[in-house]
Amino acid sequence: MGRATDRRGVLRIDLDAAAQGRAPVRRPDSLSVEEPLEIRVGPAGPGRRKPLAITMRTPGDDIDLAIGFLLTEGLIRSAEDVQTAQLCAGAETPNTYNVVDIVLAPGVPEPATDPARNFYTTSSCGVCGKASIDAVRTRSLFSVAEDPLTVPAELVAELPEKLRAAQKAFDRTGGLHAAGLFTADGGLAVLREDVGRHNAVDKVVGWAVRQQLLPLAGHLLLVSGRASFELTQKAWMAGVPLLAAVSAPSTLAADLAAEAGMTLVGFLRGRTMNVYTGAHRLTVTA
Repeated sequence: MGRATDRRGVLRIDLDAAAQGRAPVRRPDSLSVEEPLEIRVGPAGPGRRKPLAITMRTPGDDIDLAIGFLLTEGLIRSAEDVQTAQLCAGAETPNTYNVVDIVLAPGVPEPATDPARNFYTTSSCGVCGKASIDAVRTRSLFSVAEDPLTVPAELVAELPEKLRAAQKAFDRTGGLHAAGLFTADGGLAVLREDVGRHNAVDKVVGWAVRQQLLPLAGHLLLVSGRASFELTQKAWMAGVPLLAAVSAPSTLAADLAAEAGMTLVGFLRGRTMNVYTGAHRLTVTA
């Protein structure tokens, strides 16, 4: 459980070395682990709870991932909606514990399974199989437009270096996304890594749910890749007023951030950044 990396043998080819007469060499290499996680949800009582979603993820922080997924999909509202959550044995041999079983609190509606809204997700896409954009534009309980957060652009420019410095698994593999939650003074509250960028965000949100920190007013969320629609939605569902990415946002991400009143920053690299929405939250000094 929690195995984020594994070792494989590779043939290392160096063309410059080959030109000097040196042959390729075999050596061990670290890879990011990717395994399926099945999320089962239902009320208390005898019998097996129904499978709700299967996501390809990097093992570790699986309870946070499952709870964050339920929150960002609008299926729960707070930690009080979950009676128990436990990592369970799956059917594999040797067992990989790739099942999370969540018992909903009394009175919490059981999620309806709709064939038109397939909850199977891949490590690259958090909303694959959804019937339409309307199906994923879940309304948040939190009004981030009213969040008074303001931060110096200088502080935001420092966040990628802080995120990268805390990425332990990435150091070994070079193949994991990261999501980091920062306080308004630039302190790193929590960081999670995963092969799926949406899983990394769900792990952060699930941690915040279990810490009873929602809404995440006055916080900044930084993601190591691009800012997609689903990541913007997840940030909104958690009440995050500022989402930053080291790469580009999509048009839908920018549209949703504007609708939510969220600040969206892209291409956050070095001392430059593009502010697509909510520029009033960033201050720049001459």
